[in-house]
Amino acid sequence: MNRARINILLLLCYFLAACTTPHSPAPVVNLSKGKTSYKQKIQIKNNQYKVKKGDTLFAIAFSANKDVRTVAKINKIKPPYTIFPGQLILLEYPKKKYKAPKKQPVKTVKLTDKKQKNNISPKKELDRPKQREYVQKQASEKSSHTKQLSNNKVRWRWPAVGKVTRRFSVKENGYKGIQITNKKGTSVKAAANGVVVYAGSALRGYGNLIILKHTDDYLSAYAHNSKLLVREQQQVKAGQKIAEMGDTDASSVALRFEIRYRGQAVNPSRYLPK
Repeated sequence: MNRARINILLLLCYFLAACTTPHSPAPVVNLSKGKTSYKQKIQIKNNQYKVKKGDTLFAIAFSANKDVRTVAKINKIKPPYTIFPGQLILLEYPKKKYKAPKKQPVKTVKLTDKKQKNNISPKKELDRPKQREYVQKQASEKSSHTKQLSNNKVRWRWPAVGKVTRRFSVKENGYKGIQITNKKGTSVKAAANGVVVYAGSALRGYGNLIILKHTDDYLSAYAHNSKLLVREQQQVKAGQKIAEMGDTDASSVALRFEIRYRGQAVNPSRYLPK
């Protein structure tokens, strides 16, 4: 009997000791794999946007179908267009509120019988040779500038090998590029010499996206990639492999290729070699 009581007491002591033993919490497991991706997407509301980490002015302007130079001018941002998280970007000039002019009291004027002398001398025709000369000079400068821009053409090449399964649409909500279909991992190449101005996944509907700047007027975009092989501000040559074809933010494996001229999407088929 005594032995049974002793056994019970020993078990009770063991149980109490186990309850008071400190234990470490369960470890926090990081479920993210691979490169860090920014889950937030660029969403334009009321013609303005608050900058988030990883955004670039080129990507914001691209998402809004605006020329980056116009957006930079509105926000007084100088090249290389550095922006910061939390910064508010306006995409249009703020509208000026119209104020009606104050009503002035009407004054009554008494007319006299005396004839007032008209001291106004007749108008003389002004000589305008200087103005004419300036206009001609300005016109010649404009034509030479236009000629200079037209000579600065981009030599385009196909960005990937595959079948064109979707074409450019002029409709407002139509497809603003061409879709080239092939197997996953197919090489995606730069369509012309340029610099990478965006590489990421913050634009809704584009998946892993690369945007290249070729001139002040021309950009090209490469969407839905499985892997990005270049970084922002990197110089690339025409034909250089910049990504691998994939299906990020898409229903099937394909490359979405766009060309933008001064912020507006244009038909790539008119620029690519036949």
